[in-house]
Amino acid sequence: MHFPVCVECGKADCEEAHRGETRCLLCQRAHPPFERAVAYGGYDGELRDLIHLLKFQQVRPAAAVLGRMLAETIAKLEQTMPVGTIFSSMITVVPVPLHKRRQAQRGFNQAEMIARGALKQLSRPNRFDLCTGVLVRRRETGSQIGLNRHQRRENMRGAFAVSDPTRILNCNILLVDDVYTTGTTASECARVLLRAGAARVWVVTVARTLKISEVVRLPENLPESLAEEGSEDRVGMAAHG
Repeated sequence: MHFPVCVECGKADCEEAHRGETRCLLCQRAHPPFERAVAYGGYDGELRDLIHLLKFQQVRPAAAVLGRMLAETIAKLEQTMPVGTIFSSMITVVPVPLHKRRQAQRGFNQAEMIARGALKQLSRPNRFDLCTGVLVRRRETGSQIGLNRHQRRENMRGAFAVSDPTRILNCNILLVDDVYTTGTTASECARVLLRAGAARVWVVTVARTLKISEVVRLPENLPESLAEEGSEDRVGMAAHG
C-alpha cells in the first residue's frame, strides 16, 4: 500500500500529501535543518525484528542486510535528485553516534555498522566518504516518551558536538541512523553539523515509525541501560521535532 509522505521529514500517510502538498504541516510551520529525510521502510514487522537482532541481540551479520537496504535507499534518493545537487560531488557519510558508555556496553555503533554495509553495496562507493568520530555524543539523553516538541528539543540540546570542523567544512553530508522516530535526534545532529560548517545535511535511515499509536516491543530480559535507550523507539511518531 502506498502512503504519501512528507518529502522533508518522511512523515508517513501525510494528510497534506493527500491534498497535493509536498510537506507536512509541521515542516511547513518549522523548516527542519536538514534538506530531506528518507527511509527504506516502516519500523514494523520483519524490518523491526532485523534491527532488534543487531541492536539488542548483537547479531552482527544483520548489519550487512540492513546495509543493503540503506544502499537501495541512497540509490533511489540519488535518482530523484536534479543534476548539480548533492550527488554531483563527494558525499560525506556521518553515522549518528552513541555515547561512549553505551557503545562500550554494546560493543559497536549500529548506525556505523549499517553505513559500512551500505557503502559496500553502492555502485560508486568511491564517491562516499565514511567519516566516523567527527560527530560525537557528549552526554546521554533521557527518554523522549511523554515529552512535547519543545521538551524533546531541550532534552537533545547540547548532546552532540563536532570534534574536528575541518573534516566536514563545506561538505554535503548524509546523516545515517537505524530508525527515524520523532526526528529530534536527526534535527539536533543536523543543526550541530551545519553550525560547524557543513554545507547541507540529508538524513537516511533504514526505518521510520509510521503511527503515533504504534508500540514497539523490545526483546525480553534486556539490560536496564539498553531498554532505556530503546524507549524512544516504543512510540512511533514520524513527524520531526
